[in-house]
Amino acid sequence: MTIFSDVVDAADELSVDEQETLVELLRRRIAKRNRDTLIRDVAEARAEFRTGQNHASSVSDIMDEVRGES
Repeated sequence: MTIFSDVVDAADELSVDEQETLVELLRRRIAKRNRDTLIRDVAEARAEFRTGQNHASSVSDIMDEVRGES
C-alpha cells in the first residue's frame, strides 16, 4: 500500500511541468468521480421516487426540516 507521504515525495522528484500535469490529471479524475457519484445519486433518487420511497417537497418544507421545525 502506498503511503501519502511516499506519493508526495515521489511528486517532488518530478519537474514543475510534470507536477502541474499531475495536478491537472488529479483534478480531472476527482471531477469525474464527483460527476459519477452525482449521476448515481440522482438515478437512485429517481428510482426511489418512482417506487414511492420518497416524495416531492417544497423549498420551505426542506428548510423547515433543516431547521428542525417539522
